[in-house]
Amino acid sequence: MTRFTRRIVASFLIALVISSCSTSGGYWIPPYATEPNAPALALLAETPPPQLSQPTQAEPPEDLVTPAPATLTAEAENPPVIASQITPPVPDVNTTPILYYVQAADTLPTVAVRFGVSPAEITSPDPIPEQDFLNPGQLLVIPRRLANTTSSMHLIPDSEVVFSPSAINFNIQEFVNQAGGKLSRHKDWLQSTSTVNGAEVVLRVAIENSINPRLLLSLLEYQSHWVYGEPSNVQESDYPLGFVNAKETGLYRQLVWAVNQLSIGYYAYREGRMTEIQFKDGLTARLAPDLNAGTVALQYFFAQLYSGQEWLDAIDPISGLPAVHEKMFGNPWERARTVEPLFPPGIVQPPLTLPFTRNRVWSFTGGPHGAWEHDGAYAALDFAPGSAEPGCVKSYAYATASSSGLVVRSGSGVVVLDLDGDGYEQTGWVLLYLHLSNIDRVKVGDWVDEGDALGHPSCEGGISTGTHLHFARKYNGEWIPADGPLPFNLGGWVAQAGDGAYHGTLARGGETIVACTCSSSTTLISRGNDDP
Repeated sequence: MTRFTRRIVASFLIALVISSCSTSGGYWIPPYATEPNAPALALLAETPPPQLSQPTQAEPPEDLVTPAPATLTAEAENPPVIASQITPPVPDVNTTPILYYVQAADTLPTVAVRFGVSPAEITSPDPIPEQDFLNPGQLLVIPRRLANTTSSMHLIPDSEVVFSPSAINFNIQEFVNQAGGKLSRHKDWLQSTSTVNGAEVVLRVAIENSINPRLLLSLLEYQSHWVYGEPSNVQESDYPLGFVNAKETGLYRQLVWAVNQLSIGYYAYREGRMTEIQFKDGLTARLAPDLNAGTVALQYFFAQLYSGQEWLDAIDPISGLPAVHEKMFGNPWERARTVEPLFPPGIVQPPLTLPFTRNRVWSFTGGPHGAWEHDGAYAALDFAPGSAEPGCVKSYAYATASSSGLVVRSGSGVVVLDLDGDGYEQTGWVLLYLHLSNIDRVKVGDWVDEGDALGHPSCEGGISTGTHLHFARKYNGEWIPADGPLPFNLGGWVAQAGDGAYHGTLARGGETIVACTCSSSTTLISRGNDDP
């Protein structure tokens, strides 16, 4: 049987597996991964893959190259079997409840969605809050319902996907220069920052989207050898992250596409909006319910590029991206132990006020939606000042600090406030203000108190159809959903999501304001003298 024929047959078989339901459980096997001794994903829910040595020189580690799988030939012949002698096997039905230990940012509703049960069916020796974050490590007893899921193996910690405290001292420029590959010599021209080098492009995309720069570098190396060496063909040169699309050529656009896919996988799974992934060939697979968000981010990213064995190869902990990442930067699980859980037990939002001056009427124009790119965490809210004209017009209104903090980033329409004042936006609570005009904008290093002016709303700093303020929160580098266990609470106005991005409300007491760009009176909101 030719390899092509085997792929067709295996694809047909896996389609049957995915469309069926088996009470005996099992893990999803991609197309043409059913050949003898083909690589398979092992169950590894708690223990990370073994540590691999970290490179000490600029040369790429020797075993970054994935070895070709061995080909075996079946030689044994089976004796004939009489039909009357065949006894149909009795399937083993595993009804043992699953013992699941809570991960950071888990809630009862999201855990129930992932495991395919109702919240009422989940029990625990300890009290279970219905809406708040569950305490990391708490034991949950969950009925076993799902079958044919992806493996439960944890491939990478959450703190290696988001730009977390574990990366605050990572010097991207130094690492890239020492590696000496194409990235160290690359130059890009960006409209907002003119000519920048490869390390600066990686840093910009990482910090804007709060995605760990280490992961972006390991993806570049795995996909196209940009970090330690040179692309092997034109496709790797033009599409270094592997997404072949004429509109997404070049390092910057490829990185933006990549962080968007990582964010979709990470936050949609985290927030209970994703329970399965779809591969490039259209097949789907149910995600194992006990995965961490970082692992789902990788699985989703590679599912946009590959199917079947190629997807398995990419996530293989011994020869795929996880191995490359560890070879380049050392054991990520050791780093994770110093900073995780990213959401500690008992986390609460600090008091925040509406982000504009008192006694000025603004409009609530956008409910929970993407924090930076359109997808990913639904962490942002939009507000627009009053104006006699639509569109991108000059505004004399001021966006203000919702809490005291240190300005750690200011430029290209952005102001970032670090509320713990340590100078890092990867630690603690951080507020992002987007679309602030360059005129009268605060500067890096400024300390502001609650209510101080930060700058004028505008259309600067990204795609915008009208003057407004885009406002979001982070904690330890992770975007916080505007509606969830820690809803955006602005002086008592609490955000609630609608039936899609940008929809939703702000509610306080018996009053509700509906998000809309329609200039309706139902969107108007102000901060009076009696408000916080």
